Amino acid sequence: MRMNIRDVAKVIRSKNSGPFELTFDIIFKDRAWFETFRARHIINPELICRLFRIKPEDILGIIPFAPAQAIKITIRRWIPSGALGETDIYGAQQHAPLLDIEFEADPAAPDQPRS
Repeated sequence: MRMNIRDVAKVIRSKNSGPFELTFDIIFKDRAWFETFRARHIINPELICRLFRIKPEDILGIIPFAPAQAIKITIRRWIPSGALGETDIYGAQQHAPLLDIEFEADPAAPDQPRS
């Protein structure tokens, strides 16, 4: 069964992480979904490169943060914050590609969360 990340995340956002970096937060609805994404490496460099059309070296980190049931992704900004031609000084509208993440849910798995 295919699912969308919007079904299992309560927050998906982006923000500046300094003038040269963007940070994305995916905060899951519950611990079980966070653990599913972490164990299965659903959020991985290949996916981020494809979604944002960047090179692997532009990914600075993909970090699961268990206390918040979140995965934090940091990438290099393609245009520095406030530079000529830059259209989102705060980086608050760059998360849209993450909204299209789809994954295969395994309904037969005993530990698979149910939405």
